[in-house]
Parts: sequence; structure tokens; C-alpha cells
Amino acid sequence: MAGERILIVDDEAGVRSSLRGVLLDEGYKVEVAESGEQCLEAYERKPCDAVLLDVWLPKMDGLETLRELRQRGMDAAVVMMSGHGNIETAVRATKLGAFDFVEKPLSLEKTVLVLRNALKQRLLEARNRVLREQLQRRHTLIGKSSKIERLREEIRRASPTNGRVLIFGENGTGKELVARMIHGTSLRAEEAFVEMNCAAIPEELIESELFGHVKGSFTGAVHDKKGKFELADSGTLFLDEIADMSLRTQAKVLRVLQEQKFEPVGGASSIQVDVRVLTATNKDLQEEIHQGRFREDLYFRLAVIPIQVPSLRDRVSDVPLLAEHFAGEFAQEYGRRPKDFSAPALAALKAYRWPGNVRELKNVVERLVIMVPHDEIGISDLPAGLRGEDPARAGGNSGRPLSLREGKERFERELIQRTLEDNSWNITRAARVLKLERSHLHRKIKSYGINIPR
Repeated sequence: MAGERILIVDDEAGVRSSLRGVLLDEGYKVEVAESGEQCLEAYERKPCDAVLLDVWLPKMDGLETLRELRQRGMDAAVVMMSGHGNIETAVRATKLGAFDFVEKPLSLEKTVLVLRNALKQRLLEARNRVLREQLQRRHTLIGKSSKIERLREEIRRASPTNGRVLIFGENGTGKELVARMIHGTSLRAEEAFVEMNCAAIPEELIESELFGHVKGSFTGAVHDKKGKFELADSGTLFLDEIADMSLRTQAKVLRVLQEQKFEPVGGASSIQVDVRVLTATNKDLQEEIHQGRFREDLYFRLAVIPIQVPSLRDRVSDVPLLAEHFAGEFAQEYGRRPKDFSAPALAALKAYRWPGNVRELKNVVERLVIMVPHDEIGISDLPAGLRGEDPARAGGNSGRPLSLREGKERFERELIQRTLEDNSWNITRAARVLKLERSHLHRKIKSYGINIPR
């Protein structure tokens, strides 16, 4: 990208001069050095984005200079130049962190192209570092309560193993976050993390989602498709809401766990995989087993390491930390000024029962960051239910008590919206929880004007 700073290091004045002229014409800012020592001094004085570095230099050669650059934590993209290039030198330079190797006599056009690619690669790496840092911050447990400290310790112990983990917890407690933390600190952290919500996939498609299918195996299978197990090979597969899987599919998953191989739907040959399986549920699996809805042998396969994620009401001391964390996140996301909570507002947040757990708190804080115009969120800014008021009496502009019909409708609307939020706005799952026909729930969503986010 034009305007980036390039350092040319070569003991030949003609090479320095010709490269400098070409790069200035390309819009780069250019400095030159004629030795490795001068290169290090120039970089210390003013860091650059890329270095064109000759291999053969007096005293400290190019490879030693490159090694020293990396040891000092200098992250410029480095392109090596040499008139006596060989494979061994190129391999050594690459291992030391060089982007590429160009031979002398230089093709100026090729050198500029290689430099441009090196700068693009450096930019991509920088963006990836930022994204990884952002993901790491997002995939962190917020809180200092004893229950959260115990959960962190359980994650720390479980992560470096290949043991299967079954994560228990209510909706909205952060079961997926726990799964991502286990993967992110495991020996498989550099491999894929593949997730699937078992409750969100229709029964007739779940086997295809898990195991893949071959072209023509059923109507609509117009090409081969890899399943979640194959996509997670060498990595981690997270199966959320495992208790919503049918007994037939449970039997097939059990077989894969035992044999570490499976056949795609319609396939004739087996695929071998190495997958660590993490699962989660908000149901009491012992009761599901007792009712004949969950296989006991699968339970024992999955629950090698059981982990319980506490509800928010069981770690009330963490509510202020979570609220402040989310407020900072959303202020940054929406380009708003940071907002603080008043002491009464924090006390009200701590007093609330949070049936939707951390997910509900996050949604509330997002709404406050967007809608509250001032820098401090006071108790009067909180939704009526969080202030300890009866939402039915806090509802009209006139402050009058609502009629029975109005109160019923308001309660029903809030219940539907909360259930949708708790189920990630999945209408099929919400209908199942509310024990409604999906079409009936659709009509109520429309009549109450509930907006379903994309």
C-alpha cells in the first residue's frame, strides 16, 4: 500500500539507488542502509513496514541481521536478495521469518510485486492478530465469584486432555463459551472448532449434518457434502442441546464415538476421524434417561468430564462486572461514549433474578447503551421489571392500572420475546418450549409486532 515505509539494505550503491527510485515512484517512503548494523540502527530509530535485505553484507550478513531483527521483536515483512542464491539459504531465511527470496540481478518489476505481496501478508497477519485478541476477550469468563473461579479451574484441568466434556447449565449461562474456552486452551486449539445445535436441525436432516452425504443419496442431495464430524477432524466438535437428539441418531453418534469412523448418508466406505466431542444440555439427563428419551450408554460416553455452569442468580456478585464489561463492548461496537452505572442501578441489577441468565443481562445492557442518552445509567433508565415494579402497572403513559386483558397480552408478549431470545430467535425451538404450534406462534409474533433479528 502506497505510503508504507520500506528499508533497503544493500552494500552496493547502485542497487540501493535504483530500488529507492522505483519505490519512491510507487508511492512508498524509503530509507537505505549499507550494512546489517545500519539496518538495525535505522529500524530502532524508526520502525518500517518492510525490509529488502541483501544476504551478502560485510561483517553481519543478511541472515544474521534477519535473526537479530526477529529476536528484537521487529515484525517488518522481510524480502531477502542475493546474487548467489541457493535452496539452503532460502530455506534458512524462510525459517527465520523471511517472506520471500529474490535473485540478483534484480527484476525491478518482480521485486516490487514480491514486496507488495509481502506487505499484504503482513497486513493480513496483523488483522488476524487483532481478531484473535478480540475473540479471546469475548471467549473469556467474566467474574470473580467462587463459582466462576471453580469453573475456570475445571476448564483448566479439562482442556489439555482428550476427555469428552458434558456441559450442564440453564439457557443463557454460557455453555458455548465454556466449550470454546476448552478448545482454545487445548492441544487442538489450532485446529477447527465446529459447532452444531441439535435442537435447530430437523430430524430428517440431522444425520446428513453430522455425517455428510453423497450426491444422489436423497432428494435434494445434488452434490457431496462433508458432515460436522469430518469438518472437525483433528479438532473439536461441539454438540449443543444434545438431549434434543432422537434415539436413532444417538445410537449412530455412540457408534462413531466408539469406533472414530462413520459412513456418510448414502456412502459405501467409512471415513476415519480424530475428533474431540464436547456436548451441552439444559436438561436433566438422568430424568431423560429415566423417561427413555436418552441413552444411558451414550451419557456415560459423553460425561467423562461433567462441568456445571452456574446460573447468574447463583453468582450475583459478578453482575456489576458483567454489566460494565458488556457496556464497554457495546459502546465500542456502536461508537458510543462509555457509560457507567449508578450505585442504585447496579443494586437493582443485582437484586433481579435473571431468568435468562447472562444472555438476558447482555441484551438489557445493549438496549441501555443504545437508548440511554446520558453517560450514567441510573435506576430510572432500567426496564420496569428490573426496578422491582410491576410491568403491568408501569405500562401506559397515563400510569393507570391495566385491564386483565391488557395485562395478559403484555405478559404473553414479554414471555414470547424472552423465550425467543433464550432460544437464539429460533421459532421452532421457541414453539416447542411454549408448547405452541409453530404457525400459531408465528401469528402471535406478527400480532404483537415482535421483530425477529436477521
